[in-house]
Amino acid sequence: MKRLLLAAALAAATSAAAQGYPARPVRVIVPFPAGGATDLVARLVTQRLSDSLGQQFFVENRGGAGGLVGSEAAAKAAPDGYTLAIGTSGTHAINFSLYKRPSYDPVKDFTALTRLAVLPSLILVHPSVPAKNLGELIAYAKQHPGKLAYASAGNLLYLTGAMFTSMAGIDMLHVPFKGAGPQIAAIANNDVQMAVTPVFSALPVLKAGKARALAVTSARRSVAAPEYPTVAESGLPGFEAVSWYALFAVAGTPKEVIARLSAETRKVLALPEVKEALLNQGAEPASDTPEEFAAIVRNDVAMWAKIVKQTGATAD
Repeated sequence: MKRLLLAAALAAATSAAAQGYPARPVRVIVPFPAGGATDLVARLVTQRLSDSLGQQFFVENRGGAGGLVGSEAAAKAAPDGYTLAIGTSGTHAINFSLYKRPSYDPVKDFTALTRLAVLPSLILVHPSVPAKNLGELIAYAKQHPGKLAYASAGNLLYLTGAMFTSMAGIDMLHVPFKGAGPQIAAIANNDVQMAVTPVFSALPVLKAGKARALAVTSARRSVAAPEYPTVAESGLPGFEAVSWYALFAVAGTPKEVIARLSAETRKVLALPEVKEALLNQGAEPASDTPEEFAAIVRNDVAMWAKIVKQTGATAD
């Protein structure tokens, strides 16, 4: 009887605390430096959450090791709703299989709340490459095995390129860059013949005629560049690789808190000014229930683990 009374008291206390949530400022860990794309999306959303929930949601940048440092810090925080994490498909899907000893489990250590936005990429080629579509690129690469190089910036773009070359059955040299700027300069200068880069980063070099876009890596055509077909449309059915920005809570956070955070975040993402701001950054707004997003995370963890194994990819 005492145990039942204690359990009931704890449940009542948890429910009361959740109803008053948030009662103090909420820390949102961004596992990348300030000023980057992930940071900008985080600050856009947290500002609106501060307004709608009446408490400050403040960003804490904890960059390092491809997002491992900040994500690990978030995973070890108290599961009370007062520490949240911004995650990406890199930090919460790819890293778990790309690194030999990951310090956290994206499924077991976190509760998925919702994606905030998705970021499709384009496959670009230098104008000197005689390919007007993806099929022609694949044929050309097969005629010149090992002679073409592709550029990436970050683990997701690296693996997207690796998945493309694996599914296409072609041999290309991978050349990693530390950011989109150097990567775009490399394709424009013909230092590499192909690049996988976010749509927004690619638009200036496309307009300048220094690169040609062949396909977009998402399952659907990009809102920002709808004229380009998907990779799947172009002859590789089943191909899909997009980056996402998302909001996570620590595993064990009360369900009532999760429900409130989910509802308020989805309201924020539906605001016209938020949608416009995301599109201006080259990101396409996205919103899920916790259950929907948890399924996406599980699927992406399994998908990228398979790609890592198939390609023999290692962390740069």
